[in-house]
Amino acid sequence: MQAMFEAVVSGTAADEIEGVAVEIRPALTASAPDVLAADGYLLGTPANIGYMSGALKHFFDSIYYPCLAATVRRPYALYVHGNNDTGGAVRAVESIAAGLKWRRARPPVCVTGEPARSDLDACWELGATIAAQLASGAG
Repeated sequence: MQAMFEAVVSGTAADEIEGVAVEIRPALTASAPDVLAADGYLLGTPANIGYMSGALKHFFDSIYYPCLAATVRRPYALYVHGNNDTGGAVRAVESIAAGLKWRRARPPVCVTGEPARSDLDACWELGATIAAQLASGAG
């Protein structure tokens, strides 16, 4: 999961992307003011027992109502790592994001097992895509 995180963050800093500041917040410390101050969101989670991490669920529980009206149509992207399956975690995050009326910037990157170079490249592209959208004002 750490390698995927590093690849996503690296993608947001691609040379051709300007004017995007990336703030990194662990799910357990991210707050409604952090979400309200951001123009878009990159979410990462392990798939634990067929669901998103408890930390990401806590994040959504704490920001959902305070951010519900103010963050409509903001873009988000998701990457998920699991040992066997990532489907339940993806469905859970996408369901909550739909309730928040966030806009998926691109399909999630889902990796089972050890991430391959192509998986890390996909993570890099995920970060670069959402950063480029925000830089261009399309976010």
